[in-house]
Amino acid sequence: MCAIVGIYGNDNAARLASAALFAMQHRGHEATGISSGGYNDKKIYTVKNRGYVRDVYNEAAFKILQGDMAIGHNRYSTAGSDSVFDAQPIHAKYKLGEISIVHNGNLVNKQEVRQKLIDDGAIFQTGMDTENLIHLIARSTKDRLTDRITEALEQVKGAYNFIIQSRSKLFVIRDQFGIRPLSLGRLKSGGWIVASETCAFDLVEAEFIRDVRPGEMLILSDKDKEPESIQLFTGSPFRPCAFEYIYFARPDSVIDGKSVYRTRENMGKALAVNDKNSPIKADMVVPVPDSGVPAALGYAHESGIPFELGIIRNHYVGRTFIEPTQEMRNIKVKMKLNPMRSIIEGKSLIVIDDSIVRGTTSKRIVQMLKEAGAAEVHFRVASPMIQHPCFYGIDTPTKAELINATMTKEEVREYIGADSLEYLSIDNLKDSLGHDREYSMVSFDGDYFIV
Repeated sequence: MCAIVGIYGNDNAARLASAALFAMQHRGHEATGISSGGYNDKKIYTVKNRGYVRDVYNEAAFKILQGDMAIGHNRYSTAGSDSVFDAQPIHAKYKLGEISIVHNGNLVNKQEVRQKLIDDGAIFQTGMDTENLIHLIARSTKDRLTDRITEALEQVKGAYNFIIQSRSKLFVIRDQFGIRPLSLGRLKSGGWIVASETCAFDLVEAEFIRDVRPGEMLILSDKDKEPESIQLFTGSPFRPCAFEYIYFARPDSVIDGKSVYRTRENMGKALAVNDKNSPIKADMVVPVPDSGVPAALGYAHESGIPFELGIIRNHYVGRTFIEPTQEMRNIKVKMKLNPMRSIIEGKSLIVIDDSIVRGTTSKRIVQMLKEAGAAEVHFRVASPMIQHPCFYGIDTPTKAELINATMTKEEVREYIGADSLEYLSIDNLKDSLGHDREYSMVSFDGDYFIV
């Protein structure tokens, strides 16, 4: 789920990278880092630390981060630990000079590749799968970095976006299925930007050019010329991740040509259509903020039931799903969400959330609403039942953590304490997203298509 950004050909590269990372803070807040370089001095400078973007980058950091190109990363851990040593970018020196890499995704054959490298004498300094690529590039005997990268990518499998910074170029790669989003833009102040989400373009005043194609490598080497494009992989179906539209992405982003806001609104409308013949007489539709808001608006518009902000979010608290431990998720729910008693007391509520993963957050939300006087809480989920672990960049590594994999729908309803519970069906989700392409829905259908 991490955020990545690359800036090329702009004297404010590091500052622009930090602004883009700020816009994408929702994709990870365990750690953040930026590498910069350029101006032909053949050096790469790196600043990274645990914490939020606002806390890591200051004038002292920008004095270090010189140059007209930069890459950056916000960390959400699916591999490695939450140590600063496992923050990105990963920076190393090798035969051709210096190199730095940022990565969004998850390499499914990471252990196999790592063990082979260790058997061949490699020494690893982090627990991240990203470091595998550094070793593969460094050990290649090819003369050109482009060829070394290509050779390395032929040995890894998974969902990935990489941005690789050399002494004078940026290399941008999206996996052959296009699972994670990645877009190219042109900066108003000069140069190029590549970022996980288009919401970053809005903040730094960049014009969206296009999405990076699945299996494509872009090489940025001239600020005034279009990036060179090399199609590394062909023949695979385009399978962007459906969870980007459900939860990960900011609603103001456009992912692979589709508005995140509109797709979430469609999901809410589908839930309302499914409830058309329901005997429930609800007084209001209440979203679980913030990712549940567009779906709740869609439900309200379709059903005619009034929309109310019955739960207020403290925006100084981060997203609970991406906290690394269950204890911290529980604490964050209490800190983040507060029901408005004056609005919900004595009322029957339709509560819309984007998903139920472990169930503990949903349980706490229902409990808070009832403690605040809600007469009934009818829970509606704007995604299908998550019954399978995802190994493509989502932190659900085992079935034991997924409540829908271990309980029936009725058992989940009883556990969270709701008066009723309904989910979006897989067909509903496909209708909401559109039928112009396939999607990666591994969490819902268990189709592990990367082999």
